[in-house]
Amino acid sequence: MRILTGLQPSGKLHVGNYFGAMEPAVRLQEVGEAFYFIADYHAMTSMRDPAGLRANVRELAIDFLACGLDPARAVFFRQSAVPEVNELAWILSTVCPVSLLEKCHSYKDKVAKGIAATHGLFAYPVLMAADILLYDSNQVPVGRDQKQHLEVTRDIAVKLNEAFGEGTVVLPEPIIREDTAVVVGLDGQKMSKSYHNTLPIFGEEKPLKKLLMKIVTDSTPVEAPKPTAGSTILALYKLFASPAAYAVMVAEHERGGVGYGEFKKRLAEAYWDFFAPMRARRAAVTADPGYVDEVLELGAARAREEAAKVLARVRRAVGLT
Repeated sequence: MRILTGLQPSGKLHVGNYFGAMEPAVRLQEVGEAFYFIADYHAMTSMRDPAGLRANVRELAIDFLACGLDPARAVFFRQSAVPEVNELAWILSTVCPVSLLEKCHSYKDKVAKGIAATHGLFAYPVLMAADILLYDSNQVPVGRDQKQHLEVTRDIAVKLNEAFGEGTVVLPEPIIREDTAVVVGLDGQKMSKSYHNTLPIFGEEKPLKKLLMKIVTDSTPVEAPKPTAGSTILALYKLFASPAAYAVMVAEHERGGVGYGEFKKRLAEAYWDFFAPMRARRAAVTADPGYVDEVLELGAARAREEAAKVLARVRRAVGLT
């Protein structure tokens, strides 16, 4: 079983990225052949800062390694280090109906938020399909917000196989963890850089804990029971605390007698302790910059080996060779 996922280098890694993509990816590298990439081509749909892009790519590589990615178990590489993806994207685009892309919610949402309506943004799902199909991926961990793009990938794969023969490309399956598919942000909405409500994983302790203390709550007095439905504090605490500790906090909400300030304090402590091992690994990786370069170079070489095999098969099927 081959597993593939990619992350955009669009800024500081946050808790939503971790539980939505990184934690599942780290876990899955133990059960299958994992291909994980940094989606720098995709980042170009919204970034116009070359130095910033280079810095973000490196920071994301360090973060992924710190969060448990093991180069001995997973192929880790930059998307742009495998140029074969662009040729496959073009081939896929010749069978992809425009109407399929017009239905994509992500394009509409991003344009509505002010991102330029470029061809790259519109055709983003085709490049994503090439990312997935280029490595004969069987399973793809995605957040719920990316599920539609995975469905587009499957639709394009079916069309290519119908046009040029079954088995031209492998049909992938999505992996969606429903319990953490949407991680709540500090304002109660989905955690997203677009909403400016993220909780970073790495950084200084006091500023990060201070963010959690700013979570907006209602005016329920200390002694009174507090609502559990829709609670941002509980939703986040469940991610970091043990089941027993979470059950205690739920019971205290229902019983009353504990204030929101105390709940936030416990949340901040659980959050900080949860990521302590990753902070230690990040410090070690950062101290050896050559290690990051070596990991990405070796990963790109391995990825290109597999990409070449798949692209050769596709080229034969469509008549290019």
